[in-house]
Amino acid sequence: MNRVRLIVCSFALATSWGLSAQNDTTFVANGNPIVKYKYTADPAALVHGDKVYLYAGEDECPPPKEHYLINHWNVFSTSDLKTWTEHPIPLKATDFNWARGEAWASQVIERDGKFYWYVTVEHKAIRGKSIGVAVSDSPIGPFVDARGSALVTNDMTTQYTQISWDDIDPTVFIDDDGQAYLFWGNTQCYYAKLKKNMIELDGPIVPVSLPRFTEAPWIHKRGDWYYLSYASEFPEKICYAMSRSITGPWEYKGILNELAGNSNTNHQAIIEFKGDWYFIYHNGSINPTGGSFRRSTCIDRLYYNEDGTMKRVQMTTEGIQ
Repeated sequence: MNRVRLIVCSFALATSWGLSAQNDTTFVANGNPIVKYKYTADPAALVHGDKVYLYAGEDECPPPKEHYLINHWNVFSTSDLKTWTEHPIPLKATDFNWARGEAWASQVIERDGKFYWYVTVEHKAIRGKSIGVAVSDSPIGPFVDARGSALVTNDMTTQYTQISWDDIDPTVFIDDDGQAYLFWGNTQCYYAKLKKNMIELDGPIVPVSLPRFTEAPWIHKRGDWYYLSYASEFPEKICYAMSRSITGPWEYKGILNELAGNSNTNHQAIIEFKGDWYFIYHNGSINPTGGSFRRSTCIDRLYYNEDGTMKRVQMTTEGIQ
């Protein structure tokens, strides 16, 4: 019965917009959220060539008991942030045979012509959430498990917190010297260096001290400044810190994005595309029944002050014009 409800919900959303949620789909975004025929959550974005690739989990319509139901990730591409193409499903949580499911937040990065996708899933054999990595020759996939095992498991961080969901929300960044870093965490933020092969840690796991940290770290760089943004408190807003070094220390700078209406969670990606900066996030704006389990991806402009700090993001229904 629940599976029928899921199919009906996805079909109803797609049909209402005259689109198919199952096949390649090209559409023009009409304000925020940019995707209105399905629910998309925990967005991450990659600028490659002259395109932006947007990766997001898909919130499926849950049964009457409200909870997160996310079985796979989606990928969309655009060359102008207006006309988008949804590609076939590139990766499912169960494509990792050591995982039991739950396609939580993720990020894709390119290195040496290959695309590495760092994801959050639930481990079959080890209690709690884990981080896996998949690889593809194309930003739209298909992706396959790059290791055959988890990159980070909950038992690797129990000295910092006893919760089973602290190893989530991976974000990855390759610094100017070629060194790659993986950041992640819930209640406690962590980072570790990655080997050049991008599928092995290259050193210890290091805790990061950040005020009011909840989850969803994202690293980006502009000029000589590194920026670490993250979801803070609950319901979540996005805060950020700045540093001259990717390993810190980090100086807290305050709120970047306020509570995203009708969604307890807030998850961001920050990119530069064709000379402008953009803030990508989710809210609950097309969920007519309330609750935080049917989220939608939005994009608004991001601006900087002369001293390098970021201006608070103005969330809009108009989106990118």
